[in-house]
Amino acid sequence: MLEARARLGSAIDNLYPQQQQLQGGLNYGDKSRRNPLLNRFNNNSFWLGQAGISADWEIDFWGKIRRAIESSEAGLTASVADYNNVLVTLLADVASTYVNIRTFEERLRVVRANLEIQKSSLAIAHARSTEGQSSQRDVEQAKSELAETQAQAPQPEIGLQQSHNALSVLLGLPPAALGDLLDPHAPIPRAPLKVAVGIPAQLLRRRPDVRAAEQQAAAESAKIGMTKAELFPAFSLSGTFGFLSSDNGAFSVGDLAQWSSRSLSVGPAFRWNILNYGQITNQVRAQDAVFQQAVLAYQQQVLQAQREVEDALVAFLRAQEAVDSLSRAVAAARRSVELATIQYREGQTDYTTVLTAQQALVRQQNQLAVARGDVPQGLIGIYRALGGGWQIREGRPLVPAQIKAEMAERTDWGGLLDFDDGALQPPATGLLPPPWPEL
Repeated sequence: MLEARARLGSAIDNLYPQQQQLQGGLNYGDKSRRNPLLNRFNNNSFWLGQAGISADWEIDFWGKIRRAIESSEAGLTASVADYNNVLVTLLADVASTYVNIRTFEERLRVVRANLEIQKSSLAIAHARSTEGQSSQRDVEQAKSELAETQAQAPQPEIGLQQSHNALSVLLGLPPAALGDLLDPHAPIPRAPLKVAVGIPAQLLRRRPDVRAAEQQAAAESAKIGMTKAELFPAFSLSGTFGFLSSDNGAFSVGDLAQWSSRSLSVGPAFRWNILNYGQITNQVRAQDAVFQQAVLAYQQQVLQAQREVEDALVAFLRAQEAVDSLSRAVAAARRSVELATIQYREGQTDYTTVLTAQQALVRQQNQLAVARGDVPQGLIGIYRALGGGWQIREGRPLVPAQIKAEMAERTDWGGLLDFDDGALQPPATGLLPPPWPEL
């Protein structure tokens, strides 16, 4: 954004004389005595001093410079949108990674809880086998099921550690350096059952990536005018004023500051590339094609945004339905395990019934944990698709104090480091609560 703001200032400066130079010099010359155009009896060595100022101003008669400013302004707005889009992506990734952490923790708790249940079942099978009420096969089946469940524990543990590392990097910390930032016993975030998203068509235009594509098209449109201006004559005004003196003859270099040593040249000029007319015409055509590409890219970005909103909405709604169904399934599976265990202890059924019930419980509890994580993930997807989250930086300086101090020490930025981009932000619609709802 700062780069684009500086380039805009450079484009605006072209409205004024483009070349302004203060020149000066002191030269010693010694010309050949064998030059037939010189008098070999005269002193052909001399000192020449000069100082002056020159300026060259191309007048913006056809609007080339003004169109360049329009293009730079659109580029600045696009850079603001790109910056906001980074924030949207960053916040969505942070929220999504946090939900992943809580989901993996829940899945790990499910595995550990079922391990306790299966250890208890193994003890029952072993006791019944010792008393001769069942065969050794029941014991081996219980051991096999316990080992299989134990083998499921590393998967959520790996995902949990990787999610911790990912969140650390997203927060600008070394991997696994979260410290006390995460409560070790927090549940999966609960999302509201309903979300008011307003009118998506109005919200989509506020998406940073859509605004960036729109402004890129505007910048390419302005460049058409810049290229077309080359088809017409360019009018300029040039001038030089200075002082010149030499010690050749009766004068002295010390006379440089005298008014009689002044030199002045000023006048209008024009330049018309009539012999390059075909080349410039093709450049205009090429730029028009670039503009059309930008328009199509903008249209495609809008379509992609609409798709992402619809995808996120349906994912959010269907995840809630899945949680309701799986909650009932888990409750039934848990009761089935209890009944099968009681019946097996009393010798009313074989261990295969217990095994089947426990396997169903493990599977459905794991699915329920994933589905519970899908609900807030769907809400995060909605906010990401609608471009929510960049508002978190409102009221804060664009450049952090530490970076501002480093840049100011290297370069004279004037007031640009305090650049306020408020006028370049999209108008508020009031339809999307910034930056995120409470989960």
